[in-house]
Amino acid sequence: MLERKLFGTDGVRGVANEYPMTAEVALKLGRAIAHVSKHGHHRHRILIGKDTRISGYMLEFAIASGVCSLGVDVILTGPLPTPAIAFLTRSMRADAGIVISASHNPFQDNGIKFFGSDGFKLADEIEARIEQLVETGLIESIRPTAMDIGKTRKIEDARGRYVQFVKQVFDPELSLDGLKLVVDCAHGASYVVAPQIFEELGAQVIPIGVAPDGRNINAACGAVHPEKLCAAVVEHRADAGIALDGDADRVIVVDERGKIVDGDAVMAICGRDFMAKGKLPKNTLVATVMSNVGLERSMAEVGAKVVRTPVGDRHVVECMRENGYVLGGEQSGHLVFLQHTSTGDGCVAGLMLLEVMVRSGRKLSELATVFERLPQHLINVAVSRKPPIDTLKETSRAIADVERVLGQDGRVLVRYSGTENKLRVMVEGPDPDRTRAQAEEIAETVKKEIGV
Repeated sequence: MLERKLFGTDGVRGVANEYPMTAEVALKLGRAIAHVSKHGHHRHRILIGKDTRISGYMLEFAIASGVCSLGVDVILTGPLPTPAIAFLTRSMRADAGIVISASHNPFQDNGIKFFGSDGFKLADEIEARIEQLVETGLIESIRPTAMDIGKTRKIEDARGRYVQFVKQVFDPELSLDGLKLVVDCAHGASYVVAPQIFEELGAQVIPIGVAPDGRNINAACGAVHPEKLCAAVVEHRADAGIALDGDADRVIVVDERGKIVDGDAVMAICGRDFMAKGKLPKNTLVATVMSNVGLERSMAEVGAKVVRTPVGDRHVVECMRENGYVLGGEQSGHLVFLQHTSTGDGCVAGLMLLEVMVRSGRKLSELATVFERLPQHLINVAVSRKPPIDTLKETSRAIADVERVLGQDGRVLVRYSGTENKLRVMVEGPDPDRTRAQAEEIAETVKKEIGV
């Protein structure tokens, strides 16, 4: 098996028009996914969606050309959230789904991620097969001709189908009538559908981040930069704020006071609600190693536990599917309600939280008191290379020193990003000032050893 060069933790990602995010590689990826997705004797179809980045046009047509060149038809959806492509792939019985998006990254980046016919992200072995086909050129000799070449069409009602799907996850006996919500779409893929979903369920919606120009996606807005949302919630005296990222697979919520309610807090609120209703299988929810220990403490209060996975929503989903769990996610806002969706969906997660608010009649700030965060400090360090961390002598020594001081009262997590040339340093402990200083100490050591 070849060394993985293209695929990271969430598909292929990089700076647009630089390897591997070039039209040439995109075309090859289109050919490869078409090849591995062809099963049976029916006319094969692959959905392609994208976010609002200017580079999406280039990559969209390149991938579509590659797919058609292998004799598979293409259905284009235009800008639409990642979870919408997962849903449509499954509901339309397509052979695969492709999303062109770099999620929460800035506009100059882009990415390509794949879904199988079941709406779930491809297994590692299938991604490895695609990479092998691209790197070795094994499919270059496969050239359908005449009527066997694929064709492309655009599906005009893709947005409406997704809006209707998301709305039906909300309890039909409830409504959002009387709620005022600020919805920040990050100038991304949800800029049309997200406000529509919440409005049609009865909320008064104040939309922001809904004027994409190809360059402003995630720019000082959305789930990664919720500062504007916090201010807008206070200014408009809203009941809550919903911040999505560029492809709307993650959500960060803001309460009526303008205070951030992150993915861990939302999992605690919804997890405890599921427990009260007897709908949390095995009394367990799934989180990653990045989630705050406060989540475990909150769930333990109601007799539930938290199972941790490596970072990445694909690992969360795999654990959920293997063990029959229905609720899981990440602190960053990738939240998966597996009874409804096959991947993180910011709109669905937002609605599930609002459902708890409406049914309980309590403000979001009140609900959020069930989650008490242990002080946690995260630093992202740009790195020039990614050698195994245990081979970095000075960094390993700095980590061990901090762990020795913390003992049982905290933890240290140091890992490379799967989508960027960064190393993430996270320290959790009882004292916020000391936690920050400890994280900075490790980060400075990293900079000296492998920093840019």
